[in-house]
Amino acid sequence: MQTTDVTVIGLGLMGHALARALLAGGRTVTVWNRTPGKADDLAGAQRAATPEEAVTASELVVVCVSDFAAVADRLGKAVTLVNLSSGTSQSARDTARWAPDGLDGAIMAAPGGIGTADATIVYSGDRAAFDRHEATFALLGGAVYLGEDHALAALHEMAVVSLMWNLLNGFLHGTALLRAAGVGAAGYVPLAAKGVETVTGWLAAYADQVDAGDFPPLDATLDVHVAAMDHLIEESRHLGVATELPEFLRSLTSGIDGSQGYAALVERFGRPPGR
Repeated sequence: MQTTDVTVIGLGLMGHALARALLAGGRTVTVWNRTPGKADDLAGAQRAATPEEAVTASELVVVCVSDFAAVADRLGKAVTLVNLSSGTSQSARDTARWAPDGLDGAIMAAPGGIGTADATIVYSGDRAAFDRHEATFALLGGAVYLGEDHALAALHEMAVVSLMWNLLNGFLHGTALLRAAGVGAAGYVPLAAKGVETVTGWLAAYADQVDAGDFPPLDATLDVHVAAMDHLIEESRHLGVATELPEFLRSLTSGIDGSQGYAALVERFGRPPGR
């Protein structure tokens, strides 16, 4: 018998934040975690003894665990399963085979942002399930529906984390250059943020070029970018900073017409291994 509005399975940092936001939004919540003590500060939450008990407590079951496969076979027939665990698009499709009426989701926020305007969660899968629970999803952050294909949320998550790591690595390589010259990283942050803002302004035009398959230069030709990469390699070597990152960037441009814009590199990333 269903006794609560929502069940949350997994109370790590993110799962705990999800449960807290749902409680704050007035929903009744059942929780389950392998370590029961993680629910001690979730006042008002109903604790389930097993995943099976947790699934039957609510019509909407939200799963946020580090190892989804480890609990998947214990979820049974959740009425509406929403998997917010990180994973690949193929794992989302595998889940959809036994939970076709559910949703896969990807959280584009840190735990501290859950329940605020800073959080966005994307969903894909059964449209009727999304519409039925959209008001509840809105308690967690901005809710964006991507389409019926269950794999879309996971695929977008992988695209965003690729962006995140490349952005962070670029920032950290830049700070390594500054540190090698005796310059503190904190003073670099405002300039770095401005640089990110500038690059963000290019993305829509780059996306249009990728979709069209045509890459005229916008900010600069690829040849101009390559010359700057050579300067970065030289500067890194001069300061005793690792050159692997800029050398890798430089290697990606090999064999590409330098009169095109930088977005032409998408053709390099789109090649299968060995081609």
